[in-house]
Amino acid sequence: MPSVEPQCQRCHSRLEAEDLRCPVCALPTPRAPRPSVDRERARLIRCNNCGAAIAYSVEAQAPKCAYCASEMHTETQEDPIDQAEHFVPFEVSPEQAHEALAAFLGKGGFFRPSDLASRAALDSLKPMWWPGWEFDAKVEATWTADTDAGSHRSDWAPHAGASQFVLHNILVSASRGLTLSETQQLSPLYDVAKAKPEPVGPPGAQVELFDVTRSGARRQILAAVESMAREQIARTELPGRRHRNLRVAAALSGLDTSHYALPAYVLAYRFKKKLYRVVVHGQRMDCVLGEKPVSWGKIVVTALVALALLVIVFMLIQAS
Repeated sequence: MPSVEPQCQRCHSRLEAEDLRCPVCALPTPRAPRPSVDRERARLIRCNNCGAAIAYSVEAQAPKCAYCASEMHTETQEDPIDQAEHFVPFEVSPEQAHEALAAFLGKGGFFRPSDLASRAALDSLKPMWWPGWEFDAKVEATWTADTDAGSHRSDWAPHAGASQFVLHNILVSASRGLTLSETQQLSPLYDVAKAKPEPVGPPGAQVELFDVTRSGARRQILAAVESMAREQIARTELPGRRHRNLRVAAALSGLDTSHYALPAYVLAYRFKKKLYRVVVHGQRMDCVLGEKPVSWGKIVVTALVALALLVIVFMLIQAS
């Protein structure tokens, strides 16, 4: 007999094995009976600082976190750990990632140290797959906004409406090691159509684990849905040419997700004994995110020059 997909008892949305609540209506899912025999416990390595978790490996002795270089400790968990189903392959080699870092450091600015590119020393370069959900969602959205349509003598007129649409291929981060800002900049550049069932990347690449269930991240997923709904309504639903005060309330009526592992290089470099982190996209070496030191000497000199000019201008005005 074909297996029956589990469904929510209230809204009949599809459930996944790791869902503790329905991701659409938040109804708690029925708990599966515990087996009479002891099941295998999952072992993982977790960072003491940022909380990122990677799969346990015997080869990793006294490991350091690939994201923040803090010490890590081993954990044993009885609950099942979510696993990536699709691995987006690396298309940037470690050598190219190093070149991308050099180009990033060479693109300084006036307030950056002039010797940054020459004196910065690579401390570590680690290939990582960070976890994320890709989902399709059926959305029912209501909206209100002011537009210039029908405003007559006024600048604005109020409008409201309701829309139903389907959003496809939306990526939401499940990573603890990367910041939300970093994952939002990396996500649009991945070619998930090239994903494979097994990891394809440089030797020693690590896989960050899904540390939050899909239903546990319902608020994050709903925020992404509302953001996409806002963009679509502003682009296709609003009358007139201008609008303001757009407010959108979105409700999910369906949600299908897939679990992806997305490639990136996490690099650390030292400049004058201080450590800085840089992230290079695993498929696009032109996408580099990270930190650069500033030259406080240049900032102080610039401020003093500006202050001197203001004093001179003030004296000239007083003299005239």
